[in-house]
Amino acid sequence: MNEKEDSMDPGFDPDTAPDLSRGVWPGKFAKSPVRRGRPPLEKPKKSTTIRLSQEVIDYFKADGPGWQTRIDAALLDWIRLNRLDATAGSS
Repeated sequence: MNEKEDSMDPGFDPDTAPDLSRGVWPGKFAKSPVRRGRPPLEKPKKSTTIRLSQEVIDYFKADGPGWQTRIDAALLDWIRLNRLDATAGSS
């Protein structure tokens, strides 16, 4: 038995499955869009290289996987706070 057969419903009999290569099915399959992979992001992230102090890296890595995402979130927070400060000071 292979992995695919292992994951099938034990009550499923492939000999009783409908023939999807005939009738209306080939036309339906031909018209349906092929979707592969993840859907495209509205604002995809860009890959870059940045030099950070070891202290910063150690701090964010201490919480485990996702440390780069946490650095991104921290930088976005900093931008939001400083944008607000900049606009408040210009009035």
